[in-house]
Amino acid sequence: MTIPHLCLLIVALLPFPWTMLAKGSKRYDNRAPRAYLAGLDGWRARAQAAHQNAWEALAMFTAAIVVAAQASGASTRVDALAIAFVVVRVLHGVFYVANLASLRSLAWFVGVACVVSIFVVSMH
Repeated sequence: MTIPHLCLLIVALLPFPWTMLAKGSKRYDNRAPRAYLAGLDGWRARAQAAHQNAWEALAMFTAAIVVAAQASGASTRVDALAIAFVVVRVLHGVFYVANLASLRSLAWFVGVACVVSIFVVSMH
């Protein structure tokens, strides 16, 4: 497994810790999970938002990794960008749950920059 593939696996699994935080309450009702999630507030609501955002980020990262693999194969620049993406996406979720909106937005922006950079690096 290459570094980008490992990073893709990590990013694919990243939504789950956030939703586990959101659902980790005695009030959680598995018979009506969407109703429970819709009624959340505070850090649990932010954990659920981090969960949803992690799914959104997975799509663009997957596209970048597929394009990189088709265009050039292994590249130390793609490896570094993929690792950086994983790090900033973990930080994004932590900042989301901790209600650090400015840092969360910065992490989001850096993550998008990593994805765009993977595309750019793959064109050369």
